Amino acid sequence: AIELNRAALELRPPGHAERGVTSSNLANCLWTRYEHKGLLSDLGSAIELHRAALEICPSEHPERSPTLNNLAVCLWTRFQRHGSLSDFDEAIEIHRAALELLPPRHSCRPVFLNNVANYYWARYEQRALLSDLDNAIEQHRAVLELRPPGHPDRSLSLTNLALVLSVRFKQKSLPSDLDEAIQLNRAALQLQPVGSPDRSIVQSNLAGNLQTRFRCRCVLSDLEDAIKLSRDVLESSAPDHPERPTSLSILAESLDTRFQSQGLPSDLDEAIEAFMQYSKLSQLTSSGISRDVLNASESWAHNAEKFEHPSVLDAYRTSLVLLGRLLAVTPSVSLRHEILKANVSTLAADAFSCAVRHGEFTTAVEILEQGRAILWSQLVRLRTPLEDLAATGDVGKALAQEFMQLSFQLRKAAETAVSDREASQTRQLSAQWEEVVQQIRATPGFTRFLLPPLFSDLRKAAKGGPIIIVNASKYSCDALIILATSGPEHVPLDVAKEHVSQLSSRFRDVTRSTVAESERREVIFAVLHELWTIVVAPVVQKLSEINSVHSRHIWWCPTGEFTALPLHAAGPYTAGMKNLTDIYLSSYTPTLEALLRARRTAKASEASQQRFVAIGQPNPYEGTPLPSVSKEIEIVAGRISNAVSFTRLVDNAATVGNAVKELTSHQWVHFACHGRPNLEHPFSSSFAMHDGPLQLTQIIQAELQNPEFAFLSACHTAAYNESTPDEAIHLAAAMQFAGFRSVIGTMWAVDDTVVCRVVSTFYENMFDKSGRLDGKRAALALNKAVALLQKDIPFEQRIVFIHIGI
Repeated sequence: AIELNRAALELRPPGHAERGVTSSNLANCLWTRYEHKGLLSDLGSAIELHRAALEICPSEHPERSPTLNNLAVCLWTRFQRHGSLSDFDEAIEIHRAALELLPPRHSCRPVFLNNVANYYWARYEQRALLSDLDNAIEQHRAVLELRPPGHPDRSLSLTNLALVLSVRFKQKSLPSDLDEAIQLNRAALQLQPVGSPDRSIVQSNLAGNLQTRFRCRCVLSDLEDAIKLSRDVLESSAPDHPERPTSLSILAESLDTRFQSQGLPSDLDEAIEAFMQYSKLSQLTSSGISRDVLNASESWAHNAEKFEHPSVLDAYRTSLVLLGRLLAVTPSVSLRHEILKANVSTLAADAFSCAVRHGEFTTAVEILEQGRAILWSQLVRLRTPLEDLAATGDVGKALAQEFMQLSFQLRKAAETAVSDREASQTRQLSAQWEEVVQQIRATPGFTRFLLPPLFSDLRKAAKGGPIIIVNASKYSCDALIILATSGPEHVPLDVAKEHVSQLSSRFRDVTRSTVAESERREVIFAVLHELWTIVVAPVVQKLSEINSVHSRHIWWCPTGEFTALPLHAAGPYTAGMKNLTDIYLSSYTPTLEALLRARRTAKASEASQQRFVAIGQPNPYEGTPLPSVSKEIEIVAGRISNAVSFTRLVDNAATVGNAVKELTSHQWVHFACHGRPNLEHPFSSSFAMHDGPLQLTQIIQAELQNPEFAFLSACHTAAYNESTPDEAIHLAAAMQFAGFRSVIGTMWAVDDTVVCRVVSTFYENMFDKSGRLDGKRAALALNKAVALLQKDIPFEQRIVFIHIGI
């Protein structure tokens, strides 16, 4: 048909009376082939042919209106593929023009009106303009008037109008909108006999609106009807029916609500079962992960926890999977952070506590790893090397190449802000990426590719010394000691989460305030003494009991508000008693996997030529000058041996561009400048350079060559973020994510004159006998530097520095 129409078009040159009709016929054939094969070239050609037909079609021609409609449909379809809002807007305007050409009672008018209404509705979902929603309602009312009682499509129009009215109720809270929507739903239901394929859709919509009205007015009959309707849908629909998830969600929430007021155990059991089915069913669909799904799963976990239901651990696991998937399809890291910030959750901490209380310590570790530092973990997945997969043969090589290409595109999208169109494309890329990952997992030897790590792998992170996870939940506070060759050791902590919160708040306040040094010192010592009593002393006691620690080096892995507290400096601070620094050398890690990754890549870091860059900015683009920076850079230069290639960037040379360039070619870096944490938008946290901020996002975008160590001599580079404490989004974490295996950061403000003294002593202890830098000496070098200077610098400045990594 396409070839015949092409031939006909050639026989009807410009000016021929039938050329417009032939152009439209060919366009319609190409559109039909597009629907079957999905070739964008066919869709593009159809659009151009429809445009050409309209140019020669007079306004009074009977084919002009159908051609306008067909062009609008093609533009709408292209918008759905490409996300171009100009196509979207043009489709609406063209459809309106098509409507104006139709007589009031034309048989095509309801179809055209319905298309326009649907376009307004879709644009409302894109832009959230209430005017579009109002227009959609107006058009659907017009359609309904043209489909009187007895019309075969009246039920559809009733349902469509009810839908947009219920959405407007959520925006404007007009009771009349919700009441009318329910009336329309009931009328539509009367037109759908039992067994009708669309009956379940109408029942589900009515149930949802009744549930909404119950929340507003607490009329029990609305809740009872919602429960009955949802049960009817579930009893009559197949397991894969598209309305099943919605009905499960409504049933679960309605039964949960009724249980809260009436206390019937059967309602609780049925609600949990519905929550469970809804959460798990949603995992099977690529479009099913939304905030609503996650809310339902968290409700399942909450109820199972509260009423000691045996499904509680399964509920937590499912919730964490859903959270990860929800974030994975969100286009950028900044938007993902907004989701986490807007929905502050203790999900991972509570899941860890639950597993510990059930005696499943290895499960507790695995769950916590899955639920913390999610943003970093998802970015790391997109940088996974695949040499081993490529070596398995042609199929493996092709999969590796496709994975790397999609990962590159997703990484660029994740690290930048996105438009609506780019967001749509990112979701498509995410779906393709997931499909490739599934294919890789089907390859022998790659069955656990990018799956959450098992404890048997995670415990290898403790090869250099024990790792202590410290967790505070409203259900319990616990520590787990991770050892490289055995299971976790549990240390119950005799403290409530509320007390940890108070301690954390008290410490943050005093380190941020300008109170007298004596008062600050008194508060800090009190906090450190309490930390010793409630957390660190019990851990030290357990370490001595298990008698399997051959290293003085331990790693702290705190969660939640514990991340704001200096566990490394805890102690009784009483004459004759040892503090933690007298017993163990402390480092930190945000997750076990981060430490494990550093250990895995450490062997590859032994480059023949060590390259060190010192970046100092005493006169930043904004803010106060730092007169000690130049001296600090000179001190660093004086400590670096001749065996190391040394580069310095200072003052005018320390620009954003130069800093990024040098970072990509040096394994060792020392920053001396202002650190600018951005608690509201942490991915905009930065180092202050000569010409502007070197932002966290620029660091993680840089393709670094075998990075080894970073000393961040700036304020707040490992600062606590109250909105998302378990994500560890700060400058020190960015350096670690970028590949640096060892990082020195600061938990609060640092005195630049103190830094010079610490830096001088620190680098004296960073070289081996051959004069080469050794990153694994960083924790010990920091400990020695602070110990030697303890009488000469304020106490709070002695404990401000922390070591992260190996």
